[in-house]
Amino acid sequence: MPFETLSERIQMSIRRITGRGKLNENDIDEMMKEVRLSLLEADVNYKVVKKFTADVKEKALGEKIMKSLTPGDMVVKVVHDELKALMGDEAVGVTYRGNGPSIFMLVGLQGAGKTTHVGKLALFLRKKDAKKPLLIAADIYRPAAINQLHTIGKQLGIEVFDMGTNHKVNDIVKKGIEYAKQNGFDLVIIDTAGRLHIDDVLMDELKSIEDNFHPDEVLLTIDAMMGQDAINVITTFNEKLKLTGCILTKLDGDTRGGAALSIRYLTDVPIKFMGVGEKLDQLEVFHPDRMAGRILGMGDVVSLIEKAEAEVSEEEAEKMANKMQKGTFDYNDFMDQMKMIKRLGSLKGILSLLPGLGSQIKNLEIDDKQFAYIEAIIKSMTPAERKNPELLAKSYSRRERLAKGSGRPYTEVNSLTKRFEDMKRQVQMMSNMDPEKLGQSMQRGQMPQGYQPKVKKGKGKGRGNFRI
Repeated sequence: MPFETLSERIQMSIRRITGRGKLNENDIDEMMKEVRLSLLEADVNYKVVKKFTADVKEKALGEKIMKSLTPGDMVVKVVHDELKALMGDEAVGVTYRGNGPSIFMLVGLQGAGKTTHVGKLALFLRKKDAKKPLLIAADIYRPAAINQLHTIGKQLGIEVFDMGTNHKVNDIVKKGIEYAKQNGFDLVIIDTAGRLHIDDVLMDELKSIEDNFHPDEVLLTIDAMMGQDAINVITTFNEKLKLTGCILTKLDGDTRGGAALSIRYLTDVPIKFMGVGEKLDQLEVFHPDRMAGRILGMGDVVSLIEKAEAEVSEEEAEKMANKMQKGTFDYNDFMDQMKMIKRLGSLKGILSLLPGLGSQIKNLEIDDKQFAYIEAIIKSMTPAERKNPELLAKSYSRRERLAKGSGRPYTEVNSLTKRFEDMKRQVQMMSNMDPEKLGQSMQRGQMPQGYQPKVKKGKGKGRGNFRI
């Protein structure tokens, strides 16, 4: 999860005041002292920290909050709203032109993940906005960058235009745009050269592309781990070019997060996208309100729903739900269900988006290889066994054969078959319940009688393995 340490520290400081019937100025001061230290340790610019803490304190000491029945919860809302405002309030989309292919240019320092994010952005916009993108390889100084872009394009089924390294950049871009117009591409994404540091040669070249081809988007890829140096990089690029936004990369680790919390306030350049993993489909729109919720441990259910809607069709989900309700759910369906979950990303990543689970799963060992182990077991089954799960439930010799065939321990095979049968019974029981009673029990935070979800915990404090 992004900003894991920052999130944990801020949540801890806020937790001290929630649940109290009354708050005074000393309580707010103590909380803000902890929040201030958390932000500074996360490498947030000191000007941003000063403004943020002053604004939160002023609003937290307001008469309406101090006289509220739940002042602690009201303060949490103030912190959430101020974090959101700091990062830009609302998500900022991309701009397309009405006639001819839209032109996007990605710029940035070498090593920030620019070429990779050219591919990620193309894939994202193809899926989200039904665009037909063409990638233009305009980094003539690094043949490896051109090769990398071709590799990415091949993986994604997206065409790459290049003219090698012996032509001028403007000529390559011009020919690439002409090729796009002639072949029905409605989006061109230019991968430009990067440097280990900013120099006049680089900036003059980028400025020349901007002046000659007037891109609709000039997006700066910036490494989230840069901390306050990111502000200097953005400011310098923005002085020479008209940046329309940033793509914040490497947000999948526990980055200090200073850049994300400082960029918009100090430069007025919006963060439009964030890279949340190494895979080419791991790019997300940057939503300030959702990021504020993640930092405060409120989760991000909306993003989880959007992921599910993007990766799992309504028809697939409905078909699976009907099978489970009718009790005809078999191991073939179970395999399909696992593939759906895998498309959403890692289990830990999915769980981190659920409210209240972020801090609880920090030290939990969730092994995504469990999917591969279960898949090996299911693939060792005969077609009849996959279609009729009860064959395995009743036969020790069949389960023993599966263990040998899949290379997994017998106990693991036994556990899978037992839990599969338990799950089928529980789903059938829930589907047979009166919907009104089921809804009432769920609202009270209770599962129906007889529903006993099982989690197998591993050794060591705060560690465990989620098992199906």
